[in-house]
Parts: sequence; structure tokens; C-alpha cells
Amino acid sequence: MKEKKVALIDGDSLLYFEMGKPTLEEALESLDHRLLEMIDKCEANTFSGFLTIGRCFRYEKAKTREYKGNRKRGEKPIIFYALKEYLKQHWNFTYLPELEADDLVAVYADQNTIICSPDKDVLYQVNGRHYNYRTAEFIETTPAEAERFLWKQMLMGDSTDGIQGIPKVGPKTADAWLQSPNTKQMPSFVLEKYIEKFGSSEGISKFAETFKLIYILKTEEDVLRETGIVLPKLITNNVNF
Repeated sequence: MKEKKVALIDGDSLLYFEMGKPTLEEALESLDHRLLEMIDKCEANTFSGFLTIGRCFRYEKAKTREYKGNRKRGEKPIIFYALKEYLKQHWNFTYLPELEADDLVAVYADQNTIICSPDKDVLYQVNGRHYNYRTAEFIETTPAEAERFLWKQMLMGDSTDGIQGIPKVGPKTADAWLQSPNTKQMPSFVLEKYIEKFGSSEGISKFAETFKLIYILKTEEDVLRETGIVLPKLITNNVNF
């Protein structure tokens, strides 16, 4: 009997990839093709897809800044919303209030899953096997690499989501700083850097807030702690080619 393999699909980027098509019919055709090709390349026999609906818990955790405040506001094309409904109705994509699709693919990941996402935060902060459906590349991220990437983000922030880390700390500086401490020492090392820059009280406060915004939830306990939601059992969908 073929071993069960589940493709966990972060559906948010799919909407942006396809919403620029001239017609809804072309967008739907392209979306179907992209999903079928993705599942086929991952050699998955089941899949679960996820979307972000509404504002996630991180907006409430951001006390001194606006989460994703640097992103352009404005009405999206009608195709965007039609595609979202199509993913929910035709492909059984699901969501949980207050959680992002990033969190959902991470918390449901195990040895029988492959995460499908082009998001760098997911690819490098969540350990396991990944398929980047933007570049059609497979990536294997070890627990140590995932831990190091998290603390690198804590140092330099994430400009995509409008999250400031320590000012003037870029990738090269962050990598250089993290060469010395092992993964168990990194939390205290990064906290010390925040305190050096901002002082004791403000440094601890900024460190805690940044961590809430940067960290992708990875366990049932994470979800319960941040949202009060009891994570439901994963529902998978069969793939029929």
C-alpha cells in the first residue's frame, strides 16, 4: 500500500499569482493547472489547502507599530475574491479565524507532509520538506536551520511585513553575529542585542513584541496560547488524476 503523503498548501500566494489574468476563466484554468502540477510533483496522494481570512492575531500583538502597515491598501480585482471562493468551494481550502495560512501549514506539518509555499518565512523558519511553487524547487530545512533563521529575522526584522528588528542590522551582520552562539544560546544572545540597542525596559518590550510578530506558530500549544483556539484535526482531500 502506497505510503500516505499529504501536501499542505499555503493558498494565499496562489491568489496573487493568478488575479492578474485577463479573464476569470483563464485564472481558474491556470489555478487548476498550478495545483495539479504542484501535487503531482510532490508525489502526494492527499492534500489540505489553507487561506488567511480576516485579520490574524498578530494585529493585536503589534503595540508600537502596525502589522503589515507598509503594504499597499486598496481594492483588489474581483478575480481575487472569485478565486478565493473557488479554492474554498472547489478545492476545499479551509481557514481558522485569527490564524494565517503560514501558521496552518506549519502546525499541521509532520513526517508525512510536504509544505507547499513560496513564502521565505515558511520555507526557512519551519523545519521539514518544502516545495516552493514559485520556483518549482524542493527545499529541506533542518531544525537547526529553522531555529537560526528565526533569530536572524529577530535581529534584522522583516521589511515585507513592516516588522522592524534592530536598526541597521542586515543579513550580513545578523549572520556574522549568529556564527558564535549555538541554537540554545540564541534567544538570550538576541535579547542582549535588543537591550544593548534600546536599553533594558524598552529592549525587553521590543524583543517580546517582535517575537510575537515574527514567530510562525508550530504546535497546538502555540495556537491555544496565542488565540485560545483548540486546533481541529487535519482534514485531507484525495487526489484523483
